[in-house]
Amino acid sequence: MTDCQLYLITPESLDPATFAPRLAEALDAGPVAAVQLRLKNVDDDTIRRAVDVLQPITHARDVAFIMNDRPDLAVACGCDGAHVGMDDTDVVTARRILGAELQLGVSCYDSRDMALRAGEAEADYVAFGAFFPSPSKETEVRADPALLTWWSSMIELPVVAIGGITPENCGTLVRAGADFLSVISAVWSHPDGPGAGVRAMNAAIAAAETD
Repeated sequence: MTDCQLYLITPESLDPATFAPRLAEALDAGPVAAVQLRLKNVDDDTIRRAVDVLQPITHARDVAFIMNDRPDLAVACGCDGAHVGMDDTDVVTARRILGAELQLGVSCYDSRDMALRAGEAEADYVAFGAFFPSPSKETEVRADPALLTWWSSMIELPVVAIGGITPENCGTLVRAGADFLSVISAVWSHPDGPGAGVRAMNAAIAAAETD
């Protein structure tokens, strides 16, 4: 089993100046592989301002900064990559926009076929989920952890698990073969703050890896 890592997604709505210290607190609390900026229903200038404030915080800590939905803005803003879903830019187009150097992640829900096609289109990772009900995003898809085991045993491309993941339920996904656990509420809505959320998630991941 490879070491599983934490992949943070921002809330859909945030004020960059207020969120900045919360992001720093989270990243200073323990290992995080990447932060995905996931702002919804805002204009490009709002996204650019958020990148200007938040990306330096991640880069100062050697954490990748990924743009949700918009490979074009990812390139324009100097991000480390982009993550696209079924309703966003198609994978082939996203790869062309990002070029060979920037990271491309693809949401594949519970579809093996979609994941295989993403791999053929030179995605850098695929994401399956939701695995559990999520307070952050409504979804009709409910993926089975066996999907992670199938993928990790067949394909070398890293796989991300997403959807309602908490310290209490993540062990199943870690043991199933997830390379990354993508979380929102477990960190940003933690009652003791985002730093405590990161520590709790990393402790749960470590415990699952030693089971």
